[in-house]
Amino acid sequence: MRTVYALFGGCILLAVLVPPVTAHFRLLEPASWLQESELGDPQWSAPCGGTSTDPGKPTGAITKIQGGDRLHIRIREMAFHPGFYRVALAVNSRDELPRDPEASTEEGPSGPRSVSGAIHYPPSPPVLADGLFLHIAPFDKEQDTDIEIPNVNCTKCTLQVIEFMAAHNRNRDGDFTYHHCAELQIRANPNKPIDTRFPTEKK
Repeated sequence: MRTVYALFGGCILLAVLVPPVTAHFRLLEPASWLQESELGDPQWSAPCGGTSTDPGKPTGAITKIQGGDRLHIRIREMAFHPGFYRVALAVNSRDELPRDPEASTEEGPSGPRSVSGAIHYPPSPPVLADGLFLHIAPFDKEQDTDIEIPNVNCTKCTLQVIEFMAAHNRNRDGDFTYHHCAELQIRANPNKPIDTRFPTEKK
Protein backbone atom coordinates (compact mmCIF):
# COMPACT_ATOMS: atom_id res chain seq x y z
CA MET A 1 0.00 0.00 0.00
CA ARG A 2 1.34 3.42 -0.97
CA THR A 3 0.62 6.62 0.95
CA VAL A 4 0.08 9.60 -1.33
CA TYR A 5 -0.09 13.12 0.04
CA ALA A 6 -2.51 15.29 -1.91
CA LEU A 7 -1.01 18.78 -1.94
CA PHE A 8 -3.25 21.83 -1.99
CA GLY A 9 -0.89 24.68 -1.20
CA GLY A 10 -1.86 26.65 -4.31
CA CYS A 11 -5.51 26.65 -3.26
CA ILE A 12 -5.21 28.73 -0.11
CA LEU A 13 -6.43 31.88 -1.84
CA LEU A 14 -9.52 30.08 -3.13
CA ALA A 15 -10.40 28.92 0.37
CA VAL A 16 -9.90 32.37 1.85
CA LEU A 17 -12.31 33.89 -0.67
CA VAL A 18 -15.16 31.59 0.35
CA PRO A 19 -17.57 33.29 2.77
CA PRO A 20 -17.85 31.71 6.22
CA VAL A 21 -20.27 28.78 6.38
CA THR A 22 -20.89 26.57 9.41
CA ALA A 23 -20.89 23.22 7.63
CA HIS A 24 -19.13 21.52 4.77
CA PHE A 25 -21.06 18.61 3.29
CA ARG A 26 -24.24 16.61 3.49
CA LEU A 27 -24.53 12.84 3.11
CA LEU A 28 -27.54 12.33 0.85
CA GLU A 29 -27.17 8.60 0.10
CA PRO A 30 -27.22 6.30 1.95
CA ALA A 31 -29.41 7.80 4.65
CA SER A 32 -27.45 9.40 7.47
CA TRP A 33 -27.61 7.92 10.95
CA LEU A 34 -28.04 11.45 12.36
CA GLN A 35 -30.63 14.09 11.67
CA GLU A 36 -28.80 16.64 9.54
CA SER A 37 -29.56 20.32 9.19
CA GLU A 38 -29.84 21.88 5.74
CA LEU A 39 -26.10 22.47 5.95
CA GLY A 40 -25.23 19.00 7.23
CA ASP A 41 -24.68 19.75 10.90
CA PRO A 42 -23.56 18.35 13.28
CA GLN A 43 -20.54 16.79 11.55
CA TRP A 44 -17.34 17.74 13.35
CA SER A 45 -16.46 14.96 15.79
CA ALA A 46 -14.91 11.63 14.79
CA PRO A 47 -15.92 9.07 13.88
CA CYS A 48 -19.53 9.82 12.93
CA GLY A 49 -20.35 13.47 13.52
CA GLY A 50 -21.86 15.44 16.32
CA THR A 51 -19.80 17.87 18.38
CA SER A 52 -18.43 17.93 21.90
CA THR A 53 -21.55 19.85 22.96
CA ASP A 54 -24.13 18.34 20.56
CA PRO A 55 -23.98 14.58 19.88
CA GLY A 56 -26.84 14.84 17.40
CA LYS A 57 -30.15 12.98 17.17
CA PRO A 58 -30.22 9.51 15.56
CA THR A 59 -32.59 8.95 12.65
CA GLY A 60 -32.89 5.20 13.15
CA ALA A 61 -32.34 4.78 9.39
CA ILE A 62 -30.79 1.48 8.29
CA THR A 63 -29.89 0.78 4.66
CA LYS A 64 -30.17 -2.87 3.60
CA ILE A 65 -27.84 -4.29 0.96
CA GLN A 66 -26.50 -7.66 -0.15
CA GLY A 67 -22.82 -8.34 0.26
CA GLY A 68 -20.84 -7.94 -2.95
CA ASP A 69 -23.31 -5.43 -4.36
CA ARG A 70 -22.48 -1.80 -5.09
CA LEU A 71 -23.80 0.92 -2.79
CA HIS A 72 -24.64 4.34 -4.21
CA ILE A 73 -23.01 7.21 -2.33
CA ARG A 74 -24.08 10.79 -2.97
CA ILE A 75 -22.86 13.95 -1.25
CA ARG A 76 -23.48 17.67 -1.56
CA GLU A 77 -20.65 19.98 -0.58
CA MET A 78 -22.06 22.99 1.22
CA ALA A 79 -18.88 25.05 1.65
CA PHE A 80 -15.79 24.77 -0.52
CA HIS A 81 -12.39 23.74 0.69
CA PRO A 82 -9.92 21.84 -1.50
CA GLY A 83 -9.73 18.27 -0.36
CA PHE A 84 -10.98 14.72 -0.84
CA TYR A 85 -13.34 12.11 0.60
CA ARG A 86 -12.85 8.64 2.11
CA VAL A 87 -15.26 5.74 2.77
CA ALA A 88 -14.74 3.03 5.42
CA LEU A 89 -16.78 0.22 6.98
CA ALA A 90 -16.90 -1.07 10.56
CA VAL A 91 -18.63 -4.42 11.15
CA ASN A 92 -18.88 -4.67 14.94
CA SER A 93 -17.72 -1.41 16.49
CA ARG A 94 -16.90 2.10 15.36
CA ASP A 95 -13.55 1.54 17.05
CA GLU A 96 -12.69 -0.45 13.90
CA LEU A 97 -12.80 2.73 11.81
CA PRO A 98 -9.42 4.23 10.90
CA ARG A 99 -8.04 7.46 12.25
CA ASP A 100 -8.65 10.58 10.20
CA PRO A 101 -6.18 11.19 7.34
CA GLU A 102 -2.74 12.29 8.48
CA ALA A 103 -2.38 16.01 7.81
CA SER A 104 0.66 18.06 6.93
CA THR A 105 0.30 21.56 8.32
CA GLU A 106 1.90 24.97 8.31
CA GLU A 107 1.63 27.67 10.93
CA GLY A 108 -0.96 30.31 10.09
CA PRO A 109 -2.03 33.52 11.81
CA SER A 110 -4.68 31.60 13.78
CA GLY A 111 -2.67 28.44 14.43
CA PRO A 112 -2.01 25.27 12.40
CA ARG A 113 -3.41 25.23 8.88
CA SER A 114 -3.72 22.10 6.74
CA VAL A 115 -1.64 21.86 3.58
CA SER A 116 -2.07 18.21 2.52
CA GLY A 117 -3.67 14.97 3.60
CA ALA A 118 -2.61 11.33 3.24
CA ILE A 119 -4.41 9.10 0.74
CA HIS A 120 -3.71 5.36 1.03
CA TYR A 121 -3.67 3.56 -2.31
CA PRO A 122 -4.80 0.97 -2.93
CA PRO A 123 -7.18 1.17 0.04
CA SER A 124 -7.24 -1.72 2.48
CA PRO A 125 -9.91 -2.71 5.03
CA PRO A 126 -11.63 -1.12 6.76
CA VAL A 127 -11.22 1.59 4.06
CA LEU A 128 -13.32 0.91 0.95
CA ALA A 129 -12.33 3.98 -1.08
CA ASP A 130 -9.82 6.79 -0.55
CA GLY A 131 -9.07 10.00 -2.43
CA LEU A 132 -12.65 10.24 -3.72
CA PHE A 133 -13.85 13.46 -5.35
CA LEU A 134 -10.37 15.01 -5.16
CA HIS A 135 -10.86 18.70 -5.96
CA ILE A 136 -9.17 22.09 -5.91
CA ALA A 137 -12.19 24.11 -7.05
CA PRO A 138 -15.84 24.21 -5.96
CA PHE A 139 -18.12 21.49 -7.30
CA ASP A 140 -20.86 22.66 -9.66
CA LYS A 141 -23.15 19.73 -8.76
CA GLU A 142 -23.63 16.90 -6.29
CA GLN A 143 -21.00 14.16 -6.35
CA ASP A 144 -21.81 10.47 -6.45
CA THR A 145 -20.19 7.10 -6.94
CA ASP A 146 -20.85 3.39 -6.40
CA ILE A 147 -18.75 1.48 -3.86
CA GLU A 148 -18.54 -2.31 -3.70
CA ILE A 149 -19.66 -3.60 -0.31
CA PRO A 150 -17.71 -6.59 1.07
CA ASN A 151 -19.47 -9.92 1.20
CA VAL A 152 -20.08 -10.11 4.95
CA ASN A 153 -22.99 -10.43 7.34
CA CYS A 154 -23.83 -7.69 9.80
CA THR A 155 -27.03 -6.53 11.43
CA LYS A 156 -25.79 -2.97 11.94
CA CYS A 157 -22.53 -2.04 10.26
CA THR A 158 -21.28 1.54 10.22
CA LEU A 159 -20.39 3.11 6.89
CA GLN A 160 -18.27 6.22 7.42
CA VAL A 161 -17.94 8.99 4.82
CA ILE A 162 -15.48 11.76 5.67
CA GLU A 163 -14.05 14.83 4.00
CA PHE A 164 -10.46 15.95 4.53
CA MET A 165 -10.11 19.71 4.06
CA ALA A 166 -6.92 21.47 3.02
CA ALA A 167 -6.25 25.19 3.43
CA HIS A 168 -8.27 25.01 6.64
CA ASN A 169 -7.62 26.04 10.23
CA ARG A 170 -7.82 23.33 12.89
CA ASN A 171 -11.32 22.81 14.28
CA ARG A 172 -11.76 22.21 17.99
CA ASP A 173 -13.72 19.06 17.13
CA GLY A 174 -12.45 17.01 14.20
CA ASP A 175 -9.27 18.90 13.34
CA PHE A 176 -9.28 19.08 9.50
CA THR A 177 -11.91 16.42 8.82
CA TYR A 178 -15.72 16.39 8.71
CA HIS A 179 -17.60 13.18 9.48
CA HIS A 180 -20.82 11.49 8.45
CA CYS A 181 -22.01 7.89 8.89
CA ALA A 182 -24.79 5.60 7.78
CA GLU A 183 -25.92 2.34 9.33
CA LEU A 184 -26.06 -0.69 7.02
CA GLN A 185 -27.59 -4.14 7.30
CA ILE A 186 -25.57 -6.45 5.06
CA ARG A 187 -26.64 -9.98 4.12
CA ALA A 188 -23.87 -12.02 2.55
CA ASN A 189 -24.43 -13.41 -0.94
CA PRO A 190 -24.32 -17.22 -0.52
CA ASN A 191 -22.97 -17.57 -4.07
CA LYS A 192 -19.84 -15.57 -3.27
CA PRO A 193 -17.00 -16.26 -0.81
CA ILE A 194 -17.09 -14.40 2.50
CA ASP A 195 -14.65 -11.48 2.58
CA THR A 196 -12.30 -12.62 5.33
CA ARG A 197 -10.44 -9.30 5.34
CA PHE A 198 -13.23 -7.99 7.55
CA PRO A 199 -14.05 -9.30 11.04
CA THR A 200 -16.88 -11.75 11.60
CA GLU A 201 -19.99 -10.24 13.14
CA LYS A 202 -20.18 -10.76 16.89
CA LYS A 203 -23.59 -12.00 18.01
